[in-house]
Amino acid sequence: MTASDRQQGLQGRDLNFEVGGMTCASCAGRVEKALKKLDGIEEVDVNLAMNSAHIRLAEDTPAHANDVAAAVRKAGYDVAEEKLAFDIDGMTCASCSGRVEKALLKLPGVVSATVNLAMERADLVVLPGTVSDRQVVQAVEKAGYHAVSRNTKQSRDDAENNRRKDYAVWWLVASIILTTPLVAQMIWMSFGVDLHIPAWVELALATPVQFVIGSRFYRGAWSALRNRAANMDVLVSLGTTAAYFLSLYNMFQPGSNGEGHLYFEASAVIITLILGGKIMEERAKRGASAAIRELMALRPRKARRLNTETGEETEVSVDDLQINDIVRVRPGEKLPIDGVVTSGESEIDESLITGETRPVLRKAGDDVVGGAVNGTGRLEIRVNAVGEDTTLSRIIRLVEQAQTGKAPVQQMVDKVAAIFVPIIIVVALVTLGGWLVAGYGLEAAIVAAVSVLVIACPCALGLATPTALVAGTGAAARSGILIRNFEALEQAHNVDAVIFDKTGTLTEGVPTVTDIAVALPDQDEKELLRLVASVQAASEHPLAQAVVRAAGDRGLKPAHVDDFKSTTGAGVSGTVDGHTILIGTEDLLQGQNVALPDAEVTDKIRQVEQTGCTVVLVAMDGRFAGYLALEDKIRESAIAAVADLKARGVDSIMLSGDAEDVATHVAKLIGMKSWRGRIRPQDKAREVEKLRKEGRHVAMVGDGINDAPALAAADVGIAMGGGTDVAMETAGITLMRSDPALVAGAIDISIATRRKITQNLFWAFGYNVIGVPLAAFGILSPAIAGAAMALSSVSVVANSLTLRSWKIRKKGAEK
Repeated sequence: MTASDRQQGLQGRDLNFEVGGMTCASCAGRVEKALKKLDGIEEVDVNLAMNSAHIRLAEDTPAHANDVAAAVRKAGYDVAEEKLAFDIDGMTCASCSGRVEKALLKLPGVVSATVNLAMERADLVVLPGTVSDRQVVQAVEKAGYHAVSRNTKQSRDDAENNRRKDYAVWWLVASIILTTPLVAQMIWMSFGVDLHIPAWVELALATPVQFVIGSRFYRGAWSALRNRAANMDVLVSLGTTAAYFLSLYNMFQPGSNGEGHLYFEASAVIITLILGGKIMEERAKRGASAAIRELMALRPRKARRLNTETGEETEVSVDDLQINDIVRVRPGEKLPIDGVVTSGESEIDESLITGETRPVLRKAGDDVVGGAVNGTGRLEIRVNAVGEDTTLSRIIRLVEQAQTGKAPVQQMVDKVAAIFVPIIIVVALVTLGGWLVAGYGLEAAIVAAVSVLVIACPCALGLATPTALVAGTGAAARSGILIRNFEALEQAHNVDAVIFDKTGTLTEGVPTVTDIAVALPDQDEKELLRLVASVQAASEHPLAQAVVRAAGDRGLKPAHVDDFKSTTGAGVSGTVDGHTILIGTEDLLQGQNVALPDAEVTDKIRQVEQTGCTVVLVAMDGRFAGYLALEDKIRESAIAAVADLKARGVDSIMLSGDAEDVATHVAKLIGMKSWRGRIRPQDKAREVEKLRKEGRHVAMVGDGINDAPALAAADVGIAMGGGTDVAMETAGITLMRSDPALVAGAIDISIATRRKITQNLFWAFGYNVIGVPLAAFGILSPAIAGAAMALSSVSVVANSLTLRSWKIRKKGAEK
């Protein structure tokens, strides 16, 4: 489908989408049969050559895209999905977000839709090519709101955003000016001062507040009612209109001479307070989501591309950079891209990306990340990632992904919010009738009913969870902890056992060759190292790269290798210069019928391993040829990481593929009480499952491809930022710097965020449970009810906002 077709979207009731996995006509037949079973589908046409399906939906009861995708997958095939994102304007409470979700889910091709009130954002999963941006915008506008696509424009236009904010502030100022005389009269009279503003002046002051400044509430209420729904705007409009017209009735009642009891100040104060509360709420919500904006602000727009032949600089857009381009970064500038330093030396500030507070030295050969701030040196950098592949772009995607998710408790809150406003209207009617039956008169009954309508606040309920989630994940990101989804955040607070991989996690992952022992009489250390390095050059394992570096340091060039083979968790083999080379563990050599070294050599190997060095055995042409000893230094923060977890009552366990003696040495140095060596990658996942069956809540911390199964099996997978992409994609949490001490921080932010969610929901529910009865019994006046309603959502967001000050605490160090 072309870009033009993509923008046009669907026409009529047709739905076209790609189907993966079909290999023959019977496959197409199975897909057709599966789709024809769905209700609401009039016609099905599956095209094997195009790997696509075309269906015609019934107008009365069309099938949902989610059902279509599920039917195809159930038949054994795959359906591609595409993610779209939109900014949504005009939502005021949880019922608004629920209505937008319903409108989006009605679009053919939409598999799922999530609307986040706090972020004012909608995220859709659609069948590719079936839903255009225009269709989404039209659906949102029909529901009474406004949508702006983030798919071609990452954020709203700042000037327009500022204009709208200024517009709201000026309306608030005008409302305050008009309302102040009414409030002053009420205050003076409460002190016994006989000060009466003429009724016609009260009418003149209250009318523009009610119908001009307060028109936003009428528009919102009309949009909701037109779509057979109700929201906060309905409550405010009903309450203030009732107070206004009751005052108007009393003002012109025969015999009153305009001196009847007037409630103009109540309606004006309610609108002013709620308008002010909304502005405060918007600013607080922007504070909660500040992490995303801070990260986006790190993206430089321009870069200095260097012509390596002439040495000339050319300023270009960052979007125009290509892989292997050379860019020059001057002192104090932001690095425009990810790359490798080719020339120069400088200290780099990466605090907003990795959470590392101290500048780090970067010189030729070192990797650098875009968005970091250059220090005092000039750098020349070779580009190795652009666009969405850069570290900063990936971080932004991960943070956005987490912040737009929904907690399980939010689903319950959404259901409550959907029926909240109708229930409050019923309560207000019951209050009205109750006061009339009790004989207090129409005026008192209306005032009590207005108080009920005004004090009820679905906004606080809708904001309780998402604002805490946004603030919590943002605070974590600033500390170098990226939380991919709410499931990881939900589970992290329960963790009572953390499994650490050793290499690259507890150790630096940059081992060095410390000893080479030769067992064959016709060889020397250099020849053995050359042969081993030749085979290891084809491997990405840290030990293999260490051997290659050692050979390079000695001026040895690896030879060509044939028949390379890697056995996960055991070793590698290959043919070099006609010799069959086998490198790895005792089990690997035994499996190839290689006789193991004699007792004397074995004792030496054990002694080396007891010092914490990893020993790699080598066989050549079926004979034991020697071994290499490699040392991997323990990370400085590893001991503190274990101590911090212990202080929180969390057990630490180390799993390593190294020999038991090596694992024992490292574990004891770090302070662990539980460890295992000689463990294969698949065994790590089994260890995770074993602990879970014992009732433990397990987090797995790793950095390599071989850790991916265990990361997926754990309740919470935590990937080290310096590790492989596979590990980072599998894990629910990524640590942006290779610091195991951040693991305790990830648990802490989970606990802190859940605590805020619990507090917010308690106060949101408690506010309504207490406030509505007080208003119904006439204890709260409409003006006080309006103030309480305005402050309720602000207080919830402000409570979430306290998470922004969250920082990692090291309990183990304190003790």
